[in-house]
Amino acid sequence: MKKGKKRSAVLLTTLMLTSGLYVTPAGFTVPVEAAVKNVVNPSSMAFDQKVIARVNADQIFEDLRYLADTIGPRVAGTEGEQKAADFIREKLQSYGYQVETQEFSIPNMGVGHLHTSDGKEVAVTIPSGSAATNSEGITSFLYDAGLGKLEDFTDEAKGKIALISRGEITFRAKVDNAVAAGATAVLIYDNGTQLTPLNPSLGGNVSIPVAGLTKASGEALLRDVVEQNKTVSFEVTLLENRKSQNIIATRTPNKGENHDIVHVSAHFDSVPFAPGASDNASGTAVALEIAKVLKSYPIDKEVRFVFVGAEEIGLLGSKYYVEQLSEDEVSRSIANFNMDMVGTSWENATAIYMNTLDGQANIVTETAIATAERIGTPSELVLYQRGASDHVSFHDAGIPAVNFIRREPGTASLEPYYHTPLDTTQHISSERLKEAGDLVGASVYQLIKK
Repeated sequence: MKKGKKRSAVLLTTLMLTSGLYVTPAGFTVPVEAAVKNVVNPSSMAFDQKVIARVNADQIFEDLRYLADTIGPRVAGTEGEQKAADFIREKLQSYGYQVETQEFSIPNMGVGHLHTSDGKEVAVTIPSGSAATNSEGITSFLYDAGLGKLEDFTDEAKGKIALISRGEITFRAKVDNAVAAGATAVLIYDNGTQLTPLNPSLGGNVSIPVAGLTKASGEALLRDVVEQNKTVSFEVTLLENRKSQNIIATRTPNKGENHDIVHVSAHFDSVPFAPGASDNASGTAVALEIAKVLKSYPIDKEVRFVFVGAEEIGLLGSKYYVEQLSEDEVSRSIANFNMDMVGTSWENATAIYMNTLDGQANIVTETAIATAERIGTPSELVLYQRGASDHVSFHDAGIPAVNFIRREPGTASLEPYYHTPLDTTQHISSERLKEAGDLVGASVYQLIKK
């Protein structure tokens, strides 16, 4: 066992003895009141109050509002994501942190525009692997290709844009069948009621332009364009050689070296069309506030605030960050507190889920549960097995990691605004932002305080 991991294991054992938390089977939940049986330590409570008294809900909401409303969608590799990175960097520098920017390459992205002959724009998503059009784009009639099966195509499809419904066969098979029939492009519309355009997975590059649409858009095109024998104009541009970035603020103790490291992380990018107020301006804004609160208190461990880009396209920022850690840094890393979607006002999301990749308790869950008991965190804390956020990258490197996220107890459902244009500040709770800041901030401080 490496030295850093040994220290982590000792602290975890100590916490388990004081809290009485038992390890559950994957996916089971552990309410705080059933898991924590620790004696409240007045000294610990005093340290908690040093954090809680300074966590400012108004400031968290203002930072969130700037990211979601002023900047808006922050898709990886776009100007919006870059503006968010600049904002985060400037805030951290104003707090006196040593700030590093890690730039990394991300896959090419397609940007598309679809217009009807009467000038109406139809929202589309261009999937990875789509071909581009020329600069003039394609103006063409649409061909109703049903589900895109071979038998759904006739000679009339040649030279037209195939309009295809999702379902029954793979997206790639639909496109391959359209190519074989001589179609010039493919539009695939959803069969569900999602508010954002479908993003079909093509499994590699294809020879013609492809776009995903909502069900409503596809049905409108069938009714208003196909049946009336009108045309559409379709343009796809590929953005190549794209970059994203991580913003890292570090504090080290004044004395000594080779200290244990605690990582606090949140992603600041969003999906297309979504302002990303909850996902994840909320986690970003809370992490910024915790960084402000902890900027000057004496510490005996190193703390790194890691704001990562390109989470929504495969956890790329956190993967890159962890890959750049040396073997020594990994061995000294004892915890990762990752925050994602911590501020939703959705009334059903009454619990704070502590997602671990293996569903097992670790130093982070134990510390958070002990903290919640001391400070009286109003929401239930739930230990749950789940990946799908940046804690995965830390876990894969052997660093104890937890994703803090609000979900509905029992179902583990996320808010209905998730990954939609409705993910706005209208659906954010200042009280829940404050609750997350208090819980995670006080927990982090318990681990790093001198």
